[in-house]
Amino acid sequence: MNFTKHSGNYFPLLTLFILFVGVSFSVQAQEHTSVKTDVMKNYRIEPPFWWAGMKDNRLQLMVHGNNISNLTVESPSKKLKVESWQSTNNPNYLFINLSLQNTPHGTYQLHFLENKKVVNTIDYQIKSRESNSANRRGFNSADVIYLITPDRFANGDSSNDEVDSLKEKLDRQNPDGRHGGDIQGVIDNLDYIHKMGFTQLWLNPVLENDQPQYSYHGYSTTDYYRIDERYGSNRLYRELSREAKRKEIGLIKDIILNHIGSEHWWMKDLPAEDWINHNAKFSPTSHKRESLHDPHGVAEDRNGFADGWFVPTMPDLNQRNPMLANYLIQNSIWWIEYADLSGIRLDTYSYSDKKFLTDYTQRIVAEYPEFTMVGEEWSINPAIVAYWQKGKRRHDDYQSDLTSLMDFPLQDALVKGLTEKDSWSDGFQKLYATIAGDFIYANPEKLVIFPDNHDMGRIFTQLKHDVALTKMALVFFATTRGIPQFFYGTEILMDNKESDSHGVIRSDFAGGWKSDKRNAFSGSGLSNSQSEMQLFMKKLLNWRKNSPVIHTGKLTHYAPQNGVYVYFRHNQSSKVMVVLNKNKGTVVINPEKFPSMLKDEKGRVGRDIFTERKYSMNKAIEVEGMSALVLDIVKN
Repeated sequence: MNFTKHSGNYFPLLTLFILFVGVSFSVQAQEHTSVKTDVMKNYRIEPPFWWAGMKDNRLQLMVHGNNISNLTVESPSKKLKVESWQSTNNPNYLFINLSLQNTPHGTYQLHFLENKKVVNTIDYQIKSRESNSANRRGFNSADVIYLITPDRFANGDSSNDEVDSLKEKLDRQNPDGRHGGDIQGVIDNLDYIHKMGFTQLWLNPVLENDQPQYSYHGYSTTDYYRIDERYGSNRLYRELSREAKRKEIGLIKDIILNHIGSEHWWMKDLPAEDWINHNAKFSPTSHKRESLHDPHGVAEDRNGFADGWFVPTMPDLNQRNPMLANYLIQNSIWWIEYADLSGIRLDTYSYSDKKFLTDYTQRIVAEYPEFTMVGEEWSINPAIVAYWQKGKRRHDDYQSDLTSLMDFPLQDALVKGLTEKDSWSDGFQKLYATIAGDFIYANPEKLVIFPDNHDMGRIFTQLKHDVALTKMALVFFATTRGIPQFFYGTEILMDNKESDSHGVIRSDFAGGWKSDKRNAFSGSGLSNSQSEMQLFMKKLLNWRKNSPVIHTGKLTHYAPQNGVYVYFRHNQSSKVMVVLNKNKGTVVINPEKFPSMLKDEKGRVGRDIFTERKYSMNKAIEVEGMSALVLDIVKN
C-alpha cells in the first residue's frame, strides 16, 4: 500500500470513545455471515472457533463483554484446559489462554464465574483440520498471480451493492466510491482467469471496511473476522477458494497488520490503553524506512517511522502489546486454515514492529512450512528490500522467515530501461544492473515481480501508451527470474491517462457490469489493439505455465548493447532465448556473440513461441524493431 492512496476525502478521527456494550455474536454464525444473535449472551469472542492438531497448541481468546474483567473462567472438560486469563485496564475485556494439547475436535463449554457462581456459559468449537493442511504448497516461480481490486472487477450479485448496516453506499460515478464488484463476480469469471493462464489470485482486502467514505480499497479494516457484506460473506470467500482450487488457482489473502480503520469496533472501546500508537491520537508516520537500517540513526527516527499513522482514518496498531500481537498472528492462521489459502500478501510490511514481524513470520512458517508470504516494502533500493527476506545475512543479525517481497527495484528499472535512451548508465543498462545486483538477495527467484499494481500508474500509461513497449514489458516479467504478478486489465491495455488518482487507476473492468457496452470476458466491443494484447498475453502465460525451464531454470544474461538486451533461461534439458529490441528498426543477432549459451546449439532451432516460426541457431537472426523475441530452443 502506498500512503498516497489515502489522500482523498477523510473524516476526522473520533477522540471520544463510546462504551461498546450489548453486542453479541454467534460463533457459528460468524463462520457464515456474522449475523448478530443472542447466543453468546452479550459476549463477543475471537477467534470464533479453532482447530485441533495445530503445531502450536496454545490459543488466546479475546472476549468482550460488559464488565467481564472481574470474572474467572474454567472448562468443565478435562480435554480442554484453561491455562490462565488476563484483564487489561479496560474492564470489558478478558484474554483467555487455552491449552489444546491432545484436545480432539468437538464443542466445549467455557464457564464464566463470579464469586464461584457460573453467570455465563459459552460453547466453543474446536474443528478438525482438512487433510494435509499443514503441508499446503504456497505460490512459487511456477505461478503467475492475477491481482484484482474486487470492487472494480465484476458485479456478480447486485443485491449486496448496498447493505443497510454499512455506512458507504453505491456510487459508481465516483472514482473513489463503491462500484459494486464482489466475490461472486470473481467466482463467475474464474474460467476467464484460468484460460488466460493465471494460477494464483490475489484480491485487494475483502474484510469489512465500514468507513463512511473511500472504503472500496479495503485497507481500513473494521472487523478482522468478517468479509465485507458488500463483497459477500465468509462462506462465499471460502467457496471462491474451493472453486479456484478446482481450476488449479490458489488464493492469496491481502492482510494488514500495521493499522485498522477508524471505524473498527475496537475504537469504540479499546482493548487496552496501549492498543493504538500515540495514545490513539493521530501522529503521522515519517515514511523514512531507511531509519530502521541506518547505522548512524537514532531511536526517535525509527519510532517516527514505525509508530506513526498513515492518515487520521487509519489508527496505527501497537504490536508491542503481546495480546494484540498474538491476536494478529492467530487471525492470519485462522484465515489460512478456514479459507485454504495458498499465500498471504502483507501490506505496508516494514511499518509494523520489527520484533513482532519476526514472531509473525516464524509462527506462520512453523504451522505451514511450505506456505508463502510476500511483504510490501515500497523502496527502489534493493538493500532495503533484501533485508527482510528469509535467509538474508544481516548486519544486525535480525531474524525473519518472510518468504518473498515485492520487487519494486526491478519494476522501476524495467520502466526506465524501456523509456530512457540507452547509454553507459541509462536505459537497458539500468535493467541489466538491477538483475546483476541479485547477489544482495537471499532468494531473488522468490521475489514477486510486476509491471504495475493497484498503487501506481498502469504500465500502459507508464510506457507512454506504447503497445510495443508494453508487450516487451509483459514478456520480460513472464520470462525473467521471480514470480510474476499482473494487475487486472493489463491484458486489455487499461490505462490512467486522464488522472493519477487511484480511483481511476482501479477503474472498472469492461464487462463486469451488465450495463457495460464492452465485455473483456467475451471480447465483445474491444478495440483491435485490446484484443491483440489480450491474445498475446494469453498465449504468453499459457506457454509459461507449461515451460518448467522458466519456473526453475537458471537465468543468464548478457550486457545490453545498442538498445538490445539478451538473456536465457536454461537447465539440463531445455533452453529459452529472449531478445528485447527497443530500436525502431530491425536488428541482426549473431549467435556467435553468445558462445557460452549457444556454442552447443548448432543443428537446433529456436521456435518463436508466438508465431511458431523456426530460426536456425547457427545463422543470423533478424529481430523486428520494438519487439520481444522468445525462442524455445529445440531439436530441428
